[in-house]
Amino acid sequence: MADAPQANRALDPAILDRLSNLGLVARTVVEGFMAGQHRSPYLGSSVEFAQHREYVPGDELRRVDWKVFGRNDRLVVKQFVEETNLVCHLMVDASESMGYGSLAWTKLDYARWCAASIAHLVLQARDTAGLIVFDKTWRTKVPPGNGAHQLKNILDTLAKTEAQGPTGVGDVIDWVAPKLKRRGIVCLFSDFFDEPERIVSGLRRLVHAGHEPILFQVLDPQETRFDFQGMLKLEGLEGAGVQKIDPRAIREAYLEELEKHNKELARAARALSLDCVTLSTDVGVDAALSTYLARRMARARGGRR
Repeated sequence: MADAPQANRALDPAILDRLSNLGLVARTVVEGFMAGQHRSPYLGSSVEFAQHREYVPGDELRRVDWKVFGRNDRLVVKQFVEETNLVCHLMVDASESMGYGSLAWTKLDYARWCAASIAHLVLQARDTAGLIVFDKTWRTKVPPGNGAHQLKNILDTLAKTEAQGPTGVGDVIDWVAPKLKRRGIVCLFSDFFDEPERIVSGLRRLVHAGHEPILFQVLDPQETRFDFQGMLKLEGLEGAGVQKIDPRAIREAYLEELEKHNKELARAARALSLDCVTLSTDVGVDAALSTYLARRMARARGGRR
């Protein structure tokens, strides 16, 4: 088995690759960091106090803060932060390009580990999660639900998923947007090797439908370095044929094209106020996810102040 550069991490991909049970992988990763509960910015009636406001006719008397009235002779109503049920739609790209791996695992393996971990995280918090596996069209789906049985369905579906078929990320997002009946977070795991314009078109439809897409771009380290030595036999994973080539002759042009593609994707995500997270398959899954989730949680807390 090839060793990843991050092999000293407690939960690096090399260790996860030895765990045959996807449920064990998910629990192991989730236990590696604290996630917290999803909190809605909307005001409602839970146990967490938000603020006071002046009483107006029609307000329920049970919401009046009588202690404030006793001290200041003012009628004010207590408002609270509402804890809502988070709906997380997981979308995993299982096209042939996701079958590439210069290590002992593929991009699809890594995407599987991440999706399984987030599903475990969401369902553990008693929220709702669903799954769609796709290539150029949707292939398999687990409708949104919650509980232990839902987690088993998601993990079983991910475990049976194989990389095959051409990529159609943009078309699939465009197709699925109006079919997600419950608004929520859409976690997209893909290498996003598709035309940026098609991807952006689909993302716009998701946003306009009230969803919040999060783009997790899964890349193998050799795809970002391209430091192969000696002649290569390059086989197109999606029907592009086989060619023998000197990697040094195309390295500069390849890296330039990849950078251009990724910049377009990131620029489009920023324009729609979306997160675009690059995940390298040689970095521990727990470290990659916890870094992003910690940043997201900090941003959410800042927005509530």
